[in-house]
Amino acid sequence: MYRTQSGQLEVLLVHSGGPYWVKRYWQAWSIPKGEIDPGEDTFEAAKREFQEETGQIPQGVFYRLRPVRQAGGKLVFAWAFEGDFDPAMLHSNTFVLEWPPHSGQMQEFPEVDRAAWFCLEEAKKRIIKAQAQFLEDLVVTVDQAQATLP
Repeated sequence: MYRTQSGQLEVLLVHSGGPYWVKRYWQAWSIPKGEIDPGEDTFEAAKREFQEETGQIPQGVFYRLRPVRQAGGKLVFAWAFEGDFDPAMLHSNTFVLEWPPHSGQMQEFPEVDRAAWFCLEEAKKRIIKAQAQFLEDLVVTVDQAQATLP
């Protein structure tokens, strides 16, 4: 999701929940994303995951961005759309993890523990390294979309 505030492009990023990400701030934020179910269309999966991780149904005109492969090998597909979201309204799905490790205790954590709007300069510092390509593609996509407006 992106928006324009005071003439500046901003992007909505989310921070992964759970104990492994709690103290990571730089190159630890992401676009809302997740797993594609077997047989699921990538665009439908992207919309479903956005809603599961933020609590908001994505709506609007969607622009496909180039997929990126993250360091761990995961291929991420993304679409950009203009919108607005109040990070205070974040409502994420959860996952269960044995924590502390080898304790036998299962704890529930939100998949996303924070969401925030960032200008592109700040977003480039915070987003997972491979996903920075999405920010570059977004600038080109928004410029092209605005050039076609009457």
